This record gives sequence, C-alpha cells and structure tokens, in this order.
Amino acid sequence: MGTRKKRERQEELWYGGELPTAPGHPFYKRLNEVLDNAGFDTFCESQCAEFYHQKLGRPSLVPGLYFRIMMIGFFEGLDSERGIAWRLADSLTLREFLSIGWDEKTPDHVTISRTRRLIGAETHQRIFRWVLERLAQGGLIKGKTIGVDSTTLEAHAAMKSIVRRDTGEDYNAYLKRVAEAEGMDAKDPAALRRMDRKRAKKTSNEDWKNPHDEEAEITKLKDGRTALAYKAENAVDMETGAIVAVTTHGGAAADTGTIEATVVEAGLAVAGLIAEKTPEGKYEVNHEGIEEVVADKGYHSNAVAVGLTELGVRTYVAEPERGTRNWEGKPAEKEAVYANRRRIQAERGKRLQRQRGERIERNFAHQFDTGGLDRLYVRGRENVHKKFLLQAAACNLALLMRSLYGSGKPRAAHDLGAAAIVAILAFLKTLNDLSKLWSRISDGPLRISYRSGSLSTSCVLA
Repeated sequence: MGTRKKRERQEELWYGGELPTAPGHPFYKRLNEVLDNAGFDTFCESQCAEFYHQKLGRPSLVPGLYFRIMMIGFFEGLDSERGIAWRLADSLTLREFLSIGWDEKTPDHVTISRTRRLIGAETHQRIFRWVLERLAQGGLIKGKTIGVDSTTLEAHAAMKSIVRRDTGEDYNAYLKRVAEAEGMDAKDPAALRRMDRKRAKKTSNEDWKNPHDEEAEITKLKDGRTALAYKAENAVDMETGAIVAVTTHGGAAADTGTIEATVVEAGLAVAGLIAEKTPEGKYEVNHEGIEEVVADKGYHSNAVAVGLTELGVRTYVAEPERGTRNWEGKPAEKEAVYANRRRIQAERGKRLQRQRGERIERNFAHQFDTGGLDRLYVRGRENVHKKFLLQAAACNLALLMRSLYGSGKPRAAHDLGAAAIVAILAFLKTLNDLSKLWSRISDGPLRISYRSGSLSTSCVLA
C-alpha cells in the first residue's frame, strides 16, 4: 500500500527561479495543519490497509490523499470526480495541498472512482466518525438535541431507460403490447403517442427499474420533475450545526419510514463521543445522549410519535392540520401525539422550530448547493452513501475551520482577507484625512458649519 511517508522524496537540484510555484491558499495550508496535527493520514492508512496489497499491483492512490481529493469537491463546489480530476491537473494550489510535485501526474478520474469502489462504506463511515471526534474535542458537539431533515437528489440514471421488472421490456415495447391488447395499430407511432397521453399512467417502483442503477427509485423532485433519485437524510446537532449522522435511502422512501433509523444512527454516534474531552478537560457531549428530536411536519405520524417515545426521546415534530382525530382504540398514539403537540406549542418548541432553518437547512445549502453535490454522478446506494458521508465530513471540517480561523471554505477565507484589506485602507484614509484636518487647524482658525433643515450653527476652532 502506498503511504504518505513513502511518497516523500528528495527535492530536485534545480534553481528555484526555474520551477513553477504558487503561493498556496491560506485556507488549505491551515486545513493541512489541522489534519496533520490530528494524525489524519496515519489513521486513514490503518483503516484502509485491508484494501491494499503491500507489494503487488500498480502504484495506488494513498488513502489520505484519496479522502482529501474527495473533500475538494465540497470546498471547490465540484459535482463529479471527473471535474475534481480536471481541477487537480490545473491548480498548483491544490497540488500543494495534496503534496503532489509539479512534475508528478495528478490522479485521473478513473483512479479516483476505482479507489472509491475499492474502499468499503464502513471505512468511509469511520473517516466520518474521525471528523466527529475532532469536533467533539473542539466543543462543537453537544448531542442533547438533534434535528432531522432530508432532501432528494437526482440519480445518475435516466427515466427513458427504465424497463419492466417482470418482462424486461422498455417503455415503448410495453406501450406496443398494451396497444395490441386493446386492438390498436401498434406500428403507428402517432397512435401510440395519443394512447399514451390519454391513458392513466402509473410509473410504480414495483413495476419499473433502471437497468443501470436498480436501487434508484422513481419519485417527484422538489422542482416538480419526475426522476430517479436517492434521498439523503441528516441528523444535525441543534446547538452547533454539526452533522452527527447521515443515512441514504431510495428516492421514494417516506420521511416517516426513515426517521427512526437516522435517530438510532445519530444516537450511536453521540454515544461514541461522550468520552471525548476538550483541551480544557471538559466533557461537552451530553452524557445521557440524545434527549430531543426536532423535525418538520413531513415526519409527523402516529407511528413516528410512538416509536420515538419508545426510544426514550422527546419529540418536537411540527404537526400538520388534520382536523378532528379519532383516537378510539389508540391510547398510546393519542398520548404520544398530544405530548408532542404540547411541546411544540410551548416557547421552547417554537424556538427549536425557528432554528431549523439556521441549523439544518443551512447545512443542506452548504452540502448540495454551494458544495457542488446538486445531483449524483455515481450509481448504487453504497457508492451514493460514500459520497454523502464524505460530503458531510467535509461540511463538518468547514465548521471546525470556522471555529478555529473564522472561515470554512477557501472563498470565504479570500473574502475575509479582502474585507480586512478594505478595512485597513479605510483606516489609512481616515488617518490621512485627520492629518489634513490637523494641519488646517494648526495653520489658523477653522470655521465648521452644520446645517439640518431650517436649523444651522457654526463654530470657530482656534
């Protein structure tokens, strides 16, 4: 297996002025400092040793290098591994971040994707947990109250390629068979289109699949389109905004059917962080684990209220308007729903619901909008889950960097530096104006006038 230590080499004997250089980005330099001080590369190599042979095979992509490359997609807003590979080949700053020499070839997208397929999902999960430990040590995870929300992302599979699960025929062949059964001319394309427009269509996941990605499910996206998609569900610490758990589901999975699995995953993650302490020796993670769950009205149901109550957590799930309810023979459901209703109508419940936009929705914006993962270019739920895990890990690293250095992304660091330069220039201009004013005062009396509407006043400075 290739390691970061083995990649170290003696510098070439060239004059410095003959080599292409870049000043590097302060954000990436600080990020490397954080990762190196915490032993990121050593941890990655120990976790990935089972996937590599010690001697045989072509030179491999170093594990620590692979995980850094995948996180670049978040920091640079790149949506595909091909785009990441192109950016690596063009950027001296990213070469410096990855410790790739100017005369070395950067990894192509085939090497990156093959390494992703090689390393298992459980190893990606351990890397995500390693980042969570760094956040817990920085006091950025409390673990008492979590918020759960989800979003759907279009899969790397087209609707026009779907086939029947029972017969394997595509949509056009299915239409011809239906037309023949109804006694129509199946060889007339115009007649087929007219029939398709008039008939009641129901594209069910039980009947149809995409042969290239059978785990993607047909659903309606937020923009109104019907497409094959996956659903990403996050559990977020409501006090700090850290993502404590990520689960991946088919695009048609209901929120009410997935929330319990996400809460359980978050509970296991928080339980594993209770023993982590900050440099000051404090234990910031709640020693009793998760106690409260916050979610929107899409998660409200009798089964969810009862299930989360049995898990020992208090629910703050927004309740949709359902009118008069019939609770006959449902005492447990009634008690759980009414208890949740009392909590969300109290001041704390209202405050938690207001914080959902800041803590949960903002993370989705960072991950899937500015983070570049607005659609998927990998296939299979396992590969999609790996992408979601590393995207969430990079988002958590951004939170850690903001707490340490004030900026969580390279662009934010650049804007912060530009703002500092503008502030310095404004300060220098103010000093220059004051010096000119003082020189005028020292030369003789200075008359200052002030006028506001019909009032005016003036004074003389000697």
